[in-house]
Amino acid sequence: MFKFFNTKQKNDLKIVAPVTGTVIDLSMVPDPVFAQKMAGDGVAIDLTGETIVAPADGTLTLVFKTKHAFALTLDNGIELLVHIGIDTVSLNGEGFKQLVPEGNIVKAGTPIIEIDKALILEKGFSLITPVLVTNPDIVSELIISTDKNVTAGENEVIICKF
Repeated sequence: MFKFFNTKQKNDLKIVAPVTGTVIDLSMVPDPVFAQKMAGDGVAIDLTGETIVAPADGTLTLVFKTKHAFALTLDNGIELLVHIGIDTVSLNGEGFKQLVPEGNIVKAGTPIIEIDKALILEKGFSLITPVLVTNPDIVSELIISTDKNVTAGENEVIICKF
């Protein structure tokens, strides 16, 4: 099956923080898959909030069964992955509540997942949340904003240049 995207859209795309917290460089994530950009390029946010929102307008194409991560596909073909915490897949969904069904079209800032931050931290997991463009080869440049505090759905963390 082929999927065609609007190739005429050449405006820069701004991706907002999906969580409230402090932005850190991807290389600082305590997981080599993310730190070495094997899953894509982007930023990570050491979250302080409990609601994870859509970082851009798009289609919620995947919510993992364990609710610890979700993917969006944007109209211009960019694919985003938001991975809540490190090794949180092993919680098997405990501490995560899905708010939007997979397949829905969402706007930037739409709440997608709620977490029980205290429970996840109590079980010893990091809540550093990578926000990745999983197909960065379709953009000419990613401008990454790091070392700042951000609010979910409000502050830019990545700008995709075409």
